[in-house]
Parts: sequence; C-alpha cells; structure tokens
Amino acid sequence: MTDPRNISIKDYTYSLPEERIANHPLPERDASRLLIYEDGHITEAIYRNIADHIPEKSVMVFNNTKVIEARLLFQKPTGGVIEIFCLEPHEQYADITTAMIQEGKVHWHCLVGGASKWKNGQVLEKKIRHQNIEVTLQAVYKEKRPGSFIIEFSWTPQESSFAEILHLAGAIPLPPYIKRKAEPEDAIRYQTLYADHEGSVAAPTAGLHFTQHIFDDLGRKKIQRDDITLHVGAGTFKPVKSEFMLEHEMHAEFFEVHRSVIKHILENLENKIVAVGTTSLRTIESLYWMGVKQWAMGAHAVVGIETSFAASRQWANTLAQWEAYELEKYRVPVKIALESLLEWMDRNNMEKLIAKTQILIAPGYSFKIVNGLVTNFHQPRSTLLLLVAAFVGEDLLTGQAGWRKIYEYALQHGFRFLSYGDGCLLWKN
Repeated sequence: MTDPRNISIKDYTYSLPEERIANHPLPERDASRLLIYEDGHITEAIYRNIADHIPEKSVMVFNNTKVIEARLLFQKPTGGVIEIFCLEPHEQYADITTAMIQEGKVHWHCLVGGASKWKNGQVLEKKIRHQNIEVTLQAVYKEKRPGSFIIEFSWTPQESSFAEILHLAGAIPLPPYIKRKAEPEDAIRYQTLYADHEGSVAAPTAGLHFTQHIFDDLGRKKIQRDDITLHVGAGTFKPVKSEFMLEHEMHAEFFEVHRSVIKHILENLENKIVAVGTTSLRTIESLYWMGVKQWAMGAHAVVGIETSFAASRQWANTLAQWEAYELEKYRVPVKIALESLLEWMDRNNMEKLIAKTQILIAPGYSFKIVNGLVTNFHQPRSTLLLLVAAFVGEDLLTGQAGWRKIYEYALQHGFRFLSYGDGCLLWKN
C-alpha cells in the first residue's frame, strides 16, 4: 500500500457545469440512471434493475443513518436572523445517539450565520406550537472553537428529547451546492426509505435510489443485506483546499456496527461485499483496521499501549486519518483481523461497536473487504472523489485513471451529478 500523503489534489479535478448538478430528485427514486463499471467496461442500466447486476449471495451493506433537521433559524428582537447549523454533539457525550436523547438541555458544535451580530451569552428564543402545546427553544452562544461555536440549547417541555425538538423547530439541511431553499418534498426525498437512527446532517445519497421494489428483487436473488450506521457530518462537503493531501485534515464520523454484522461479513468473505455508499465503505474498511489493532495488541503487545479495557477500547474504537497506512506493515489477513475484533468484543460483552473513524481513502490504499461500491457522482477536488479513484484504480483497457474515464463518460452522456443525481455501480479491479 502506497502512502497518499503526497497526492496533489489538482490531479483530481474536472469541469462540472452548473446545469449538470441535480437540484431536484426524479419523481421516482429508482428511475435514476446507473453507470456500471467493471474490468474497464462501461455499461448503463437504471437503479430499478440493479439486482440484475449483483451476483447471487452477495452481501450489500447499507447505512441506515437518518438526517436530522439540523438547520435552525432564530429571529433577534431587532429583527435580524441568526442561522444555526448543528454539526455534531459536544465531546461530553459518548456518541450522537446519547446526545440526541438528551432532555431539557444539550451542548452542540455548530456553524453560525450572522455570528458577529450575536453576543456571547445573549439568549435567542424560538417558539413553536405543536398539538396545542407551545414549545420554546432557546440558544446561548457559549464558546468559539476553531471551525465551530459551542451552543447551549435548552427547551420546554423539558421531557422532550433534542431529536424531537429539532424535528419541530429545524429544517432539513440541503447540500451547499443545491442553490434553493428546502421544500416539503425534501423532508421525504432527502432520506433513504430505511433511515432509522438520527444523527446525520447529510444523507448517505447512494441509498436515496433504493425502493421496496429493489429490495424485493434483491431478496428473490438471495442477495443478502446488512445495515450499519455512520452519521454523516458536514465535513463530507469540505473541499480540499491544500495542494497536497498531507495538509488536509479529514473529517471524523461516528459509526455503530452490531456484532452480528461483523460476524456475517466474516462468514461471507468468499462472496461479493458491496458497500452502498462511501460511508458504508469507510465503515467496513475501518472494521478491518480496528481488528488489526486488536490483533497487534493481543499477539504482539504494541509498545506504549496498555492492556486494560479502558485503554484498549480507546485505542481500538478510533481510527486516525493516516493510521491504516501505518498499520499495513502487520499484513494481517482479513479473517484474522475480524476474528480478533469479535473476540475483543466478546471478552468485554459488547454487542455493538461504537467508534469514530477519520480514515482517508485515496489512491495507494489497499482495499481489504469491499468488492463493489454503489455511489453517486462526486464533486471535483473532494475526498469522496479520491476514494472512488482509489477503488477503481487504473483502467484495464486504456491505462488511464479509471475515475476519469467514468466521469468523462457520465458528463458526455448526460448523467445527473451529486446528491439528487444519478449514480454508478463500481467493481474493484
């Protein structure tokens, strides 16, 4: 595996005309076009027929996170509007789920539009009437951090959870490249049909195309399904502004995976493992590296890592930006890594792994588990485009970068781009 720190982002750009960005979804979710790339060959289909292009007994892994109404507007007594965008919970909470169920008060990392007009300690208030009950939400600016503000939210009735309050008071945050206000249809169409666990500020967009019709077809073909949860942060839209990847700080995201899912993947390594979305892929690949950490700790006593549960848990359930490239030296087989992770979870009575990954997947990365990827078309100069470039590698027929061949074809043949656009099924060379 080659370390990608010296990759120049200028090599991963392309011209995306404004009119090719899909500002609205198609009337039918599964009517979007599907570009299929395998062994250098490009074919076309539609999502409704995706089961025809997935081998029997494959395991498809979906991200069942749910987008929260993270955009809040407060009007000051003077008439000015302060916009608050909830990014992620304060570090005092163990995970996003814990923060979302808080009652009465919560602290959150936020972006603030009009922050210069909001004095530290000034209370903003928003009232909403729901089913003859008046809900009052207050926001206090507590602290400025690099890249965010710490906001204290409090509300009445206090027995309501923060998730319930956001549902009443907030709006779905559309991606910044969709140049319109959120409309009622976005509350439905910017969620997957299987969204279950609240915590994302952006949708896992590859899943937006899936319908019950598709799931029925997958079931008839004995294609298996697993769900993981990775809460997508606003960092997914963060452009790479530095010239080289070494200088770019990758966003970190929380994920949750049940023990049964890890075991199921382990039992199906001989079949195709297909990640639906880059978030699912990042989670699956992170499981491998967290297993490598446990193997290293158990079999080779990594220097400087204590063996207590608290220490091992803190080390094992976080994955730093470049850590995968540093752990590659151990060359642990996938089976051994996943078994090591399961054994550690069993020893500590963990039915669910709750972890945080900052993994940056770019050309040079060696994929360990995932064979296929369902994903949308991504922005130029983005870490998601780097991930796609790493996954498809060099085109087998032309020798050029596979991602460039795919994107040039999509642009020339009228595919719609980004969150509400068309997508592709990519197979690893």
